[in-house]
Amino acid sequence: MTQSFLARRGFLLGAGAVGAGVVLAGCTSNEQPQAQNGGTQPVAQGAGDNAQPGKMVTVGFSAPAADHGWMAAMTTNARAQAEKFSDVTFKPTEGTNDVNQQIAQVETLITAKVDVLVILPFDGKALTGVGQQAMDAGIPVINVDRVFDTPLAFRTWIGGDNYRMGVNAGNYIAQQMKAKNITAPVIGEVAGIDSLPLTQERSQGFKDALTRAGFAVGPRVSAQFTPESGESMTANLLQSAAKLDALWNHDDDQGVGVLAAIENANRSEFIMVGGAGSKNMMNHIKSDANPVKATVLYSPSMASSAIALARLLGQAKGVGDLAEHEIPSEITTYSAVVTKENVDQYLDVGFDS
Repeated sequence: MTQSFLARRGFLLGAGAVGAGVVLAGCTSNEQPQAQNGGTQPVAQGAGDNAQPGKMVTVGFSAPAADHGWMAAMTTNARAQAEKFSDVTFKPTEGTNDVNQQIAQVETLITAKVDVLVILPFDGKALTGVGQQAMDAGIPVINVDRVFDTPLAFRTWIGGDNYRMGVNAGNYIAQQMKAKNITAPVIGEVAGIDSLPLTQERSQGFKDALTRAGFAVGPRVSAQFTPESGESMTANLLQSAAKLDALWNHDDDQGVGVLAAIENANRSEFIMVGGAGSKNMMNHIKSDANPVKATVLYSPSMASSAIALARLLGQAKGVGDLAEHEIPSEITTYSAVVTKENVDQYLDVGFDS
């Protein structure tokens, strides 16, 4: 794995945000499967020859434990996408945050000779070996988001863009400040875990975008991608900042606590931008009743797209509307900004925090 490749990929421990998953040819209809909570799950839509049922493909799926909203949505979306296809047999393992257990589960899928593996590793580095094992056994691997240490361990990587997530959050806030003629805004930041590359990339993108606009990041705290840490760290930030004009929170699961701290402090003089694209935050944006005005996507719809890609790989098909005969080796989803003006367009990729 080269440093340049690693620099573009953050090891993900918490949730994040990206645009709606790439639209892939390969679905059998445009109907959305119903979620257990009565909503719908995002699935890749397709048309043309690739949408027609083909060779049966057994897709093995392995992911961490569904212990918070974003990760739960990743697993739910993968299953919903698989159920769209009459020619896909879905073989998921039980989600686990135990690296050794996840390795053993993937090895079981390799022994079972599944046609394609979709792996969202708890730790990309730790799961690199078993990804390579699958590839060496002739089983193509779709590596989702948390990247393996070498491209030799996967056929295709699909995941989000942490740096652009920060850039787009910064650009939106800068636009809002200029629209309000605020020349020296105080802009706060509630980051995720600072030791993780993904947090560093998001913060760097945010800083770079604000710098380009002639602004700077003001008070900043680092949380832990949980509502509890979001609330406590935001309370500290608000106590240290008598006035804010804008606040960016990296993660919408964490944002539940961030918003609680804002409400507890009875603060409303600033706008807040979230990160990841939870349905909760989208509903706040739509109601326009509190500081939440936008969220920057890092959508778990990428899991839906991963399953669609796995089917195409298993059937030796390419992606519709692309000239290449093979699916790409890397797909980076886009960090769209969801606002009141476009929120209805993105509700289908929202997840429950």
